Formats: sequence, C-alpha cells, structure tokens
Amino acid sequence: MFAPPRPIYPVAGIRAIEALAIPGAEPPLMERAGAAAAMLAARLALGSGPVLVACGPGNNGGDGFVMARLLLAAGRHVEVAFAGDPARLPADAAAAHAAWLAAGGTTSAELPPAQPEGWALVVDALFGIGLQRPLEGRYADWIDTLNAQPCPRLAVDIPSGLDADSGRRLGPCFAATHTITFIALKPGLLTLDGPDQCGELHLATIDVAAEELAPAPGREISPALFAARLQPRLRNSHKGSYGDAALIGGAPGMVGAAVLAGRAAAHLGAGRVLLGLLDPSALAVDILRPELMFRAAAELLAAPAIGAFAVGPGLGQSDAARALVHDAVLRTTPLVLDADALNLVARDAELQQAVARRCAPTLLTPHPAEAARLLACTTPEVQADRLAAALHLAAKLNAWIVLKGCGSVVASPDGAWWINTSGNPAMATAGMGDVLSGFLAALLARGWDAGEALLAGVHLHGLAGDACCAELGLDCGLLADEVAPAARRCFNRWIRGEA
Repeated sequence: MFAPPRPIYPVAGIRAIEALAIPGAEPPLMERAGAAAAMLAARLALGSGPVLVACGPGNNGGDGFVMARLLLAAGRHVEVAFAGDPARLPADAAAAHAAWLAAGGTTSAELPPAQPEGWALVVDALFGIGLQRPLEGRYADWIDTLNAQPCPRLAVDIPSGLDADSGRRLGPCFAATHTITFIALKPGLLTLDGPDQCGELHLATIDVAAEELAPAPGREISPALFAARLQPRLRNSHKGSYGDAALIGGAPGMVGAAVLAGRAAAHLGAGRVLLGLLDPSALAVDILRPELMFRAAAELLAAPAIGAFAVGPGLGQSDAARALVHDAVLRTTPLVLDADALNLVARDAELQQAVARRCAPTLLTPHPAEAARLLACTTPEVQADRLAAALHLAAKLNAWIVLKGCGSVVASPDGAWWINTSGNPAMATAGMGDVLSGFLAALLARGWDAGEALLAGVHLHGLAGDACCAELGLDCGLLADEVAPAARRCFNRWIRGEA
C-alpha cells in the first residue's frame, strides 16, 4: 500500500557497501552506474543535439566515461572534457577511460564551446561523494560554465561541490536539474542545500542490495513507518476515545499562534481540543472554530486526564511562561515543546535537566536558531551538520527531535534518524510551526507513540503544504491556516489506503 521507507547512508556507509559489493561484481559497478546514467541521459537530452560530459580525475569521472561510451554507441554526438592525467586514474576509471577512447571517443582538456544549436544535455561527472573541499581554479570555472547552460543539467551521483553527508555547498557547486545517485540515498541529497542543487532526484540501486550488506543508519520518512496506526475508527467510539489535546501559549499579542495550533489539532481528530491562554483579555471563543474550548493556562495545566500537551505557540518568555513550562515538564503526560518553550529551556539549566529526566514521551520541534540556543552554539554550526545537531540534541535532552528546515531531520534519543522529503518553500511563513505542534498534540492525545507521532506529523505537515501549493498553483503566499484542512484530507486518504 505504502512504499517502504528508503534507506539513507552517509559516505562511510556507502564506502563499506562498495567494499563488499565491488569484488567479483559482474558487470562491474562502474559499468552498471554508467549504464543507468546513460539511460536517464537519453531521456533528458533535448532533441538530437550534442551531449557534453565533464569527467573528473576519480571514479566519478569513470562513471562519466562509461556513460559517454554508451551514449556514443546509441548514436549520440558526445563531447567529453577531461583535464586529469589518465595514468593517475583509479583502476576502474582508467579502464573506463581506455574503453571510451577505444570506442572512438576523444577528450578535451578544456570545456568545448557550445555548439551553434546548443547542448542537448550537460553532465557533471567531476567529483563524487568523497569531495570535502571547495572547488577551485579550472574546475570552479567549469562549474560556472556548466551552470549557465540553458539545457537539462545532469549530476552523476551527487552535484560536484556538495557535501554528501551534510548537504552543504562547499563553494562553487553544480546546479543540476536532475541528479542520478547510486546504491542508496545520501543525507546531503535530501537536506539543507541538497534539494536545491540536485533538482529532480533519481535513485539507481544498480542491483546492489545495500541493506543485505550493511544496516541502514537512517531512512526517508514514509507512511509505511506508521501504517499500523492508520486504521478506520471503530463504530463503537466517542470523543473520549480520541483524547484531549491541550495547547498552552497565547501571550498578549500572540494568541493567534495558540489558535492555529488548536485548529490544527481539531482537524487531525483529537477528541477535544483545549486552549490555555496567557492573555487574560483574549476572547473565550474562536468564531471560526467554536469547537475549541478556552481555559486559563495555569488552570488547564492542572487539569486531570489530559491526553497530551503542546506548550509554546505564542507563549512568550515571561516569568509566567517559564513557570508554565516548568509545570508542564513535571507532568507525566506526553509533551510537545515548541517556539518560546524551547527558548525558555535553552536559557535554563534546571529546565534542561527536568526535560532530560522525563519518562513520558517528549517531542521538541526546533528550527535551526532554536536548536543552536539549546546546544549553546551558533545557527551556522547547526546548519553545517544538521544530522549531527539533531542527534546531539536528542541525546542531550532524552527527547524526540525534529530539526525543521529544508529536509527536516527527525532524531530519536537512542540515535536513530530519518529525513523528511515532503514540504516546500511556500511553507516558510509565520504560523507553520504552530500548526505542526497542533498535529503532534492530536496524535499523542490519540495514543500514538512518540516516534510514530513525530514521523507522521512532520511528513503530513509537509505533504499538506505540497497539496495546497499544487491545488492553488502557489510558489508563495501559502497561509498556515490553509494547511490543516489539507492535512485532514491527506490523513484520511492514508486511512483509506490511498498512497
């Protein structure tokens, strides 16, 4: 029904798999990779014009030579740029280079000028997943020229200049319209700068059963991870069967954040939704969603039989807000901490220790700046290695973490991790995080485990944003309050078994 979650390996994991798979492989892995790239290139190339393949001095260049040879055999006009020393190529890449020359191909030490009709396709086979330094000189100039070509641009395994583990642009970086990666996904393809540099991502496993050779340390989020929870409701049920979700926040001037979270929890099927507001003058009813029930924040935190709390949307950082976070952390109730609740925890060692001691499920939803405060580092340091930052924070606070952003990273206290690929830039607007908190509170209130709730909530949040943008044709202007109804539709499709 749902596609299984695809495994993700860092560079070290891919190297370990290659070390086991390469000996005795027939055909060799480089031939398989080049063949997969050639098949995709044939589909992407515009018309019958020439294809330019830029090959580097390592095995990524070897993949390019195989690809070029197969395209030439298929009748394409192929130009290859190669500035390396053939005698210094690794063995497999040297064999691929020799086979290219034997097939009648030639190489140029400089990028050839574009043909009058333009290139049908340009291919980056310069540097693979092992690159750890910025490109300079000739190769930096080549990247600039390739990026300027008004045709499809294909990266082989990874765009040159992108860190395969972190997704950081190391300097000049190939801007692919398509990337074909081999064996398994790598973290850097999915998070930070990776999605912008990769374009449309294609995975070719090249007949390597990665998980039979090495366990996957991470996975892409898929509904298959929580499919057992996606069951139709029993006919013999009532609102009490689906829990009370309580949202704490709404300081003066920020009541809207708590309301957004409450509406989101209602749309995702919590039995009842209660809002505990700090603003004593706030309205006691949401006219658009009169189902929501309003309480004073301290009163709600003391209420019995609450299924889950989400604390933080519009909370502020007053002394009263700090007291509410403290009381929420001490409860033995599933808890989501977001927004200003995270900032209060970050500046208070006592709160951090209390969070880490909790036995009940704890979910934290920081964006990079909030994560930096919690880790006592800078936002650029968090973004430099998002995966490591999420794992560090999960271990430090004994909590489930989603580090939000492009390719949100979910990490568990025991060191497991996932990367989410749903969502889009139109969701970079005020209130989106509050909506996510509401989703998480609803799922926890309904009895979902912490990990299932976080994986489902994060993936559904992005999927709903994607659905809104597809339906409305948006690149920008998506409003947070539009996401909850779309999430309700997506969630119910999952329950009906519609992938």
